[in-house]
Amino acid sequence: MGTCFSAPSTGSMKEGKKALPGGAGKDGKAALAAFDSTLILGKPTPDIKTIYEIRRILGQGQFGTTRLVVDKKSGAKLACKSISKRKLTTPEDIADVQREVQIMHHLEGHPNVVSLLGAFEDKHHIHLVMELCSGGELFDAILEQGHYTEKDAAALIRTIVNVVAHCHNMNVIHRDLKPENFLLSDKNPEAEIKATDFGLSVFFKNGQEFSDIVGSAYYVAPEVLRRKYTKEADIWSCGVILYILLCGMPPFYGDNEQQIFESVIKSPLDFTTDPWPKISEPAKDVVRRMLVRDPRKRATALEVLAHEWVREGGVATDTAIEPEVLKRIKGFAAMNKLKKEALKVIALNLPPAEIEGLKEMFTAMDTDGSGTITVEEMREGLKAKHFDADGSGYITREELEAALTEHGTGAALAEHIKTILNEVDKDKDGKIDYEEFCAMMRAGNDEGARAMRGGMLTAPPTFK
Repeated sequence: MGTCFSAPSTGSMKEGKKALPGGAGKDGKAALAAFDSTLILGKPTPDIKTIYEIRRILGQGQFGTTRLVVDKKSGAKLACKSISKRKLTTPEDIADVQREVQIMHHLEGHPNVVSLLGAFEDKHHIHLVMELCSGGELFDAILEQGHYTEKDAAALIRTIVNVVAHCHNMNVIHRDLKPENFLLSDKNPEAEIKATDFGLSVFFKNGQEFSDIVGSAYYVAPEVLRRKYTKEADIWSCGVILYILLCGMPPFYGDNEQQIFESVIKSPLDFTTDPWPKISEPAKDVVRRMLVRDPRKRATALEVLAHEWVREGGVATDTAIEPEVLKRIKGFAAMNKLKKEALKVIALNLPPAEIEGLKEMFTAMDTDGSGTITVEEMREGLKAKHFDADGSGYITREELEAALTEHGTGAALAEHIKTILNEVDKDKDGKIDYEEFCAMMRAGNDEGARAMRGGMLTAPPTFK
């Protein structure tokens, strides 16, 4: 599921003739006859273990686990996200899962959208079997490449906007576009980029406006904060991604979510500091067209794809972008991974009753006294996973290594930890103290609700 700043509107749009979850609805009356309202997917499904061999865990979250599975007939390796039904405690939780399945079926066939190969339901879980994307996140691929040009950035944003154009053509708004939601199909140099995580996506009708504030802080469009938006909000998010691809930092930032929101609403785009003077004018032009605050004047997906800098064979050059940009991207990606892991710690290790009381823990560390928690509560939450295993009040290199083993081993893990410490350890003492950790978590907490699905981040005020 995606990140949600506030509760979805109870008046959310209801599509009249959507396919039923799990593929039901394709056979008309027969499918409707088979619909079972006691099941989340609407109809009985085969036992997943009769079709797939369940293997190792690939990832974990509060609401479920992603595992490697193997098709018993073809031998194909796939990914299976198993969502615990016990954790789907509200009608909104259930509707989110149903809608995600519907939308993934609806968008299937596009080469850059991860394929949902099957949805299964048993007594305890919903199982979503998808193609396996083993090449890592978008930023990881850029960093591994080591050499990076404007032409590379143009190719990446062309693929991303192509996905958005497909979504909009199919009357779907993604609503949570960010680099972490684009994965590489494999480790090969020619691997395809795949869009994932449609948990916040919605169907829309022409002219329909939405008011629920969803998305991720750095990437959210100003009209979303004003609670009146349509598909153009996706283009803004793509513009933010392109800005980061070209300079290594988001265009709008702050020490906490509220400051980021205010920056999104009113801060000017910075094209004066390095490396922007060395970035081509056509590249800056497409960024400007995507980050127009008035959605009526913002470029559409098709207009972006037709831009001279974005289109294939266009004017984007092979001139290398400054190495400093790669360093910035590396630091930005590393911080996000640590934040994601920390939030998962709280989600996985605290009982539901305690999670309920900690929903706003990472919203912005809420320095104005609204929904705050104490230092001791925070430390106890971290100890649940033994980030601070010795209770010293610091997170050491060794404790980071123990907590982040899923991100690599050996030299790769050492480099990952070095990057995190360089970014977060402000006093350069080789460990992360509580204040440094809080400063990191305050800076655009875009993973809070993902780690605590069903928990709502504090809604920002409605901006005028």
